[in-house]
Amino acid sequence: MQWKLDETVETFAGRVAAGRCGAGPALVLAHGWPWSSFSWHRVIPELAKHFRVHWYDMPGYGQSEKSAEQRTSLDVQGRVFAEMLTHWDLERPIVVAHDMGGATTLRAHLLHDCAFQGFVLMNVVAMRPWGSAFFEHVGRHVDAFLGLPPHIHRAVVEAYIEGAIVNEIDRSDFEQLVAPWISEEGTASFYRQFAQADEKYTAEVEPLFGRIRCPSKIIWGEEDPWIPLERGRALHALIPQAAFETLPGIGHLPQIEAPDRVLGLLLEACSRFAKA
Repeated sequence: MQWKLDETVETFAGRVAAGRCGAGPALVLAHGWPWSSFSWHRVIPELAKHFRVHWYDMPGYGQSEKSAEQRTSLDVQGRVFAEMLTHWDLERPIVVAHDMGGATTLRAHLLHDCAFQGFVLMNVVAMRPWGSAFFEHVGRHVDAFLGLPPHIHRAVVEAYIEGAIVNEIDRSDFEQLVAPWISEEGTASFYRQFAQADEKYTAEVEPLFGRIRCPSKIIWGEEDPWIPLERGRALHALIPQAAFETLPGIGHLPQIEAPDRVLGLLLEACSRFAKA
């Protein structure tokens, strides 16, 4: 019942590394940027005691394909998520999304007609504006960053990831979060994500939030340095039918920073969704 990527799926956006385990109602975990499905590894074993849990690394991320001409923007990721549900033969899974996994799964649900049994949105990118000043700067100067020496690039990646987290995490977890971006192909993919980010992909779904067709819950780390709590409250205002709960003292990566607290919330919400 551990996190692993032992499945390969060919999608229109390239080869995807995936995994699944457990038994029970279908549950799909959607990661964000600059993370991978590894970000769920501390909650998967317990979730798998209650659900058939599915996960994958988005194209351009983790152990999935990273190629020079690959498009990995949010419009692509929404279509890939729909493809993965078809591959797994999941008609109405429960979906838990974090960071840009939020925009990805919202697009799949609202634009690609993917039906969900229930929906958890945790510290998600879903509304404009998003992206820090550094995020925008890198997007405008990708070629300059691609020329950084490897040790400087590693320092950039480490500093960027550290900027999301407000609690001390296990050093091996931190190294695993950094590792996919350090190889030659990982370095190029890291900066491509900045270049391909575009708020139009959330603008397309923002007016549709009232059409979410399943019970939903929003969870937010109150100390998120990237997407402040105010953004979570604004999202809740657009999805008033959703339950809303915050995590005091937690930053942008709750499932790594406070896995036990997150597990309690996920098990409560997802068990309720499964019975709906």
